[in-house]
Amino acid sequence: MAKMWQGRTEGKTSQIADDFNSSISFDSRMFKQDITGSMAHASMLAATGIIKDEEAQTLLDGLQSILDDLLSGALQIDASAEDIHMFVEQVLTERVGDVGKKLHTARSRNDQVALDLRLYLRDEIDVIEDLTKKLAKTVTNKAEENYDVIVPGYTHLQRAQPITFGHHLMAYVMMLLRDMDRLNDTKKRMNTSPIGSCALAGTTYPTDRGFEADKLGFDSVCQNSIDGVSDRDFAVELLGNLATLMMHLSRFSEEIILWCSWEFRFVELSDAFTTGSSIMPQKKNADMAELVRGKTARVYGDLMALLTVLKGLPLAYNKDMQEDKESVFDAVDTVKMCLTVFTGMVESMTVKPENMLAAAQNGFINATDLADYLVGQGLPFRDAYHISGQIVGYCIKEHQVLETLPLSVYQTFSPLFDENVYKAVDLVECVKRRRSFGGTAPESVLKQIEFAKNYLQ
Repeated sequence: MAKMWQGRTEGKTSQIADDFNSSISFDSRMFKQDITGSMAHASMLAATGIIKDEEAQTLLDGLQSILDDLLSGALQIDASAEDIHMFVEQVLTERVGDVGKKLHTARSRNDQVALDLRLYLRDEIDVIEDLTKKLAKTVTNKAEENYDVIVPGYTHLQRAQPITFGHHLMAYVMMLLRDMDRLNDTKKRMNTSPIGSCALAGTTYPTDRGFEADKLGFDSVCQNSIDGVSDRDFAVELLGNLATLMMHLSRFSEEIILWCSWEFRFVELSDAFTTGSSIMPQKKNADMAELVRGKTARVYGDLMALLTVLKGLPLAYNKDMQEDKESVFDAVDTVKMCLTVFTGMVESMTVKPENMLAAAQNGFINATDLADYLVGQGLPFRDAYHISGQIVGYCIKEHQVLETLPLSVYQTFSPLFDENVYKAVDLVECVKRRRSFGGTAPESVLKQIEFAKNYLQ
């Protein structure tokens, strides 16, 4: 394929240089956005009188035919093309003749690729947000099924206080809702049109950048043409959001891996989302969760790669910026895959309330409630804390638990103890009393679920 930029040079680069320079292998995925942008550009050229209406119609018909043929498979993208922009323009010129050469009037590949990437990522944000929403709904439903199931809450991976499993799951829902907010915010900043910035300095043609922006659904146009072609903040911001989203999935993965181990046995994953061992027949491995946890590092790497590409670039466009797309595309593909798998894994996960309750009963996670009971009896908290610690130490030594420790033994530690102590340390009551806003009481968890459902609607 002839090089469209041939002029100052003869365009005779070596095959090695051509292969090294080419981006068609990855930017070809933006063919819809490239053609859509070109159609808007052709319409603008006609609306401003830069080309004739009949010429614009010829361009629009030709571009539509290319899009239709690519979608149907009748036309295959030429792997020898330098990039998707050159491929589309070359095919267009072959189909409509010399009028095809007018399409690139008043634009550059610099603003064209900036436009394509914004259009592509704007579409992908919608897909990712929808997948995040589906996962949030799935986790919310699982939380509602288990809104009053008692489980140990942990700090430092040590049993800390009794909570409900629904409360624990809703913590992840809140993370996912914030992820959706961040994606929305990024889309707003991304939705600014760079087309018309040209190479970097704008153009002498009487273009209407607002016309083109409106055609493509942008809220505004880039205010500075240099910034228009050199800005990739929107891509960095998206990768930062995706890295945060993956961090949330990774933390959730880690807990699921722990919960389905024999040491916890809080949940069991469906056979559809686990694998076995090649030599140990008893194994049921949480490989999907482990892969999500591992792929988080990949998305982090994509973010760091793009930041590193951009950190030393002078204005305006530099060929280094071709390296933006593979990182962004990889992160987008990885996150979509992980969200899809994760949703199915959680939806089919079986919860084991009896094992959760047994773990809660054996962990002295009601010790804080014991101290609070003494405070209610008039003892200063620090003294109550000290006595409760002594009682826990005694129970561990004597293989007892707070719920069944005889009252006579309680009273050897303090005369303030009476029969009401057993209600104070009952796990169900411990959870019910935590009615503070956002707390773990079942009624509070149901309010959190209601909030999430309203948000997701």
